[in-house]
Amino acid sequence: MADINLKEVTLLVGVVTACYWNSLFCGFVFDDVSAILDNKDLHPSTPLKTLFQNDFWGTPMSEERSHKSYRPLTVLTFRLNYLFSELKPMSYHLLNMIFHAVVSVIFLKVCKLFLDNRSSMIAALLFAVHPIHTEAVTGVVGRAELLSSIFFLAAFLSYTKSKGPDNTIAWTPIALTVFLVAVATLCKEQGITVVGICCVYEVFIAQGYTLPLLCSTAGQFLRGKGSIPFSMLQTLIKLIVLMFSTLLLVVIRVQVIQSQLPVFTRFDNPAAVSPTPTRQLTFNYLLPVNAWLLLNPSELCCDWTMGTIPLIESFLDIRNLATFAFFCFLGALGIFSLRYPGDSSKTVLMALCLMALPFIPASNLFFPVGFVVAERVLYVPSMGFCILVAHGWQKILNKSVFKKLSWVCLSMVLLTHALKTLHRNWDWESEYTLFMSALKVNKNNAKLWNNVGHALENEKNFERALKYFLQATHVQPDDIGAHMNVGRTYKNLNRTREAEESYMMAKSLMPQIIPGKKYAARIAPNHLNVYINLANLIRANESRLEEADQLYRQAISMRPDFKQAYISRGELLLKMNKPLKAKEAYLKALELDRNNADLWYNLAIVYIELKEPNEALRNFNHALELNPKHKLALFNSAILMQESGEVKLRPEARKRLLNYVNEEPQDANGYFNLGMLAMDDKKDTEAEIWMKKAIKLQADFRSALFNLALLYSQTAKELKALPILEELLRYYPDHIKGLILKGDILMNQKKDILGAKKCFEKILEMDPSNVQGKHNLCVVYFEEKDLLKAEKCLVETLALAPHEEYIQRHLSIVRDKISSSGFVEQPVFPADKTSGEEGDKLPAENIKEIRSESRPTQIMKTIESKSKKQLAKNADKETPQKTTKDIKEIEKKRVAALKRLEEIERILNGE
Repeated sequence: MADINLKEVTLLVGVVTACYWNSLFCGFVFDDVSAILDNKDLHPSTPLKTLFQNDFWGTPMSEERSHKSYRPLTVLTFRLNYLFSELKPMSYHLLNMIFHAVVSVIFLKVCKLFLDNRSSMIAALLFAVHPIHTEAVTGVVGRAELLSSIFFLAAFLSYTKSKGPDNTIAWTPIALTVFLVAVATLCKEQGITVVGICCVYEVFIAQGYTLPLLCSTAGQFLRGKGSIPFSMLQTLIKLIVLMFSTLLLVVIRVQVIQSQLPVFTRFDNPAAVSPTPTRQLTFNYLLPVNAWLLLNPSELCCDWTMGTIPLIESFLDIRNLATFAFFCFLGALGIFSLRYPGDSSKTVLMALCLMALPFIPASNLFFPVGFVVAERVLYVPSMGFCILVAHGWQKILNKSVFKKLSWVCLSMVLLTHALKTLHRNWDWESEYTLFMSALKVNKNNAKLWNNVGHALENEKNFERALKYFLQATHVQPDDIGAHMNVGRTYKNLNRTREAEESYMMAKSLMPQIIPGKKYAARIAPNHLNVYINLANLIRANESRLEEADQLYRQAISMRPDFKQAYISRGELLLKMNKPLKAKEAYLKALELDRNNADLWYNLAIVYIELKEPNEALRNFNHALELNPKHKLALFNSAILMQESGEVKLRPEARKRLLNYVNEEPQDANGYFNLGMLAMDDKKDTEAEIWMKKAIKLQADFRSALFNLALLYSQTAKELKALPILEELLRYYPDHIKGLILKGDILMNQKKDILGAKKCFEKILEMDPSNVQGKHNLCVVYFEEKDLLKAEKCLVETLALAPHEEYIQRHLSIVRDKISSSGFVEQPVFPADKTSGEEGDKLPAENIKEIRSESRPTQIMKTIESKSKKQLAKNADKETPQKTTKDIKEIEKKRVAALKRLEEIERILNGE
């Protein structure tokens, strides 16, 4: 076996870089979204052991909805990418490109086992540039193919060294082979097929047997005319070890998937659920289809499911000729390679093995898979194809007549393949470009129309998205997911009636319950989301809440492990004011997933409704243990601590709010509540800074504007409060407390009696029973020296609040003034200042609706957080009783009363 040199490595790496450099600018598309963006196994907060308990998409292997694709080592490399660059796609694409270069180099070394140096280089170059590999290299999830191929080829190279001197067995390379096979299988399932290639290599290449020789030796042994040669015994021992190791790996793999195959529907692979002979004819026809993609990769498509390849329902279908021709050609090559000795036969045999054996798991011939054709699964089989092409080219080159023509043809093939690969990479730039390129190849696949619609939906282009979703329903009228997409888009367009009709259509297409037959095995788990989406739609109508609850319960009855149904139902039960039942729903969901921070958060909301703040805080803390950056838990737990009134909790509340604004720097609510905390702690300067930040982000922030004005008022900066109040009242002209505070400042600081009077009169226009506004208007009348009007006003105010002692006292003052004759200086009683507590609530977090049939979103409810600051309660300034004998005594009592009032206000403000 010739070694590879630096020039060859450099050439291959350069070619791979030239073909795939533009893949670095592509994003996460198609399956990347589920495997990367939505996969929590990538996050450092997820324990490493979870990678070995979940499937490739982050779903626990124990769950029935699991895809059963067990590839923990591939997910581990995704996690390493996340560690260095989080969700920036460039690093993921770069690592894929590096892995493809590594595979190309190792493949060159394998080629040199069967081809001369020049032909080996041709095979490796063809492999490096072949356009069929764009899905495996440019699509990030294709890393499973790349990693598995590295260990696949390494295992085979290791096994080629298992033949020691004098045909003895070298056990170290065999042990290494078994280990590498296990590693390859943990990257992707097809890695185990290298064992079959090792077996073929051992018998027909290492030992040099041909099929006639094997049959002759076996016949003689069975007839008792000879014994098994020692070399054959050695071979049998090696094969037994390989087969036993393989069987052990298979048993472990079956245990990992808990002896369950994944659930696929007729939409994923229509032939899999078709009757005989349609199923067999279609699956056999798929073999020449895949071979044609290797031979002529001019029309590539990212998704070949559903109606891409129409079923072959009759023996008279002309496509059967392609199947027949393919098997004839394959049979001829097989007979040639097995029957005749020589290097050419060995090369062809190994090429056929590399093409056929790794493809068996994806062939549908032994068990159904979740796709019709998938270009990425041709990554390893293309190695055999490239060897076959290079070997054939070498045969043609040896004929001098075709020497120049063969070089020209080869150069054209390599160049056109490289350009096609470079161009194809741009298709993976975004989901829209990818699915539009697929629609150019195939317009009979409803899934492609749906996916273009999803891409447009992500851009909020709902009108265009609707056209593609509707086209999907026309292409495949019984596609449940397409009708769900139409319904969701109508909802986004606020066309609720059409949305409900579409959801009802999707619901009517669901399989009916058959007694004795397991329902879950006959439906894609994501299609059950039609019940969730329909329930979420109709529960907007208060009169249909029970109907929505019935839909949630129906989904749960069909699939008891449907976690999302419990979550959605829990939120609905809260809306129906049934917190105890909501608690039951969330606890059931937690039985299914105790590591879901959102569930602990939702349970905390339930405890708030149940008036159990300590339990709520405990659950908020649990959510933050699982996800320290859970924004809603950070915010609402901080508010809960703030509202508890416990001084010892304020530092932690402040810390959480600071973490929240770090995560959500554009949310004014975080800064506002930091300001309220600072006001609690008498840190007026800090409170002013936070309030101003909140107002800068949200100019019409009602509570922030009012409390900043109140802060200025309480810190003897009343004139600074006035423009803030003007701004508040510009946005909210009916803000009663703002009007009260403004009137108080105008009267007591600006001496603008007329302006104050307008404020109080406007309050009474909106709320004639407002005691503060009425009383302060009485004060205005008093200041205007209209004592009779002031008296009448106070009588009316007293009727509204007969138990308020200060109103009775002020009425007495006015009456004394009216009846008095020698009164020199009027006693002044001030207008009531505004009630300090601002009751405005922060906006509630909107409940998120499930928007994708493949990836349902968590439904969460947030507290309507109150502006916490407890301010003064309708405090009035006390006015002393009038004594006609001694004006000085009156003044002393008035000053003393004002001091007492200030003390009361300080106490109230501190509560």
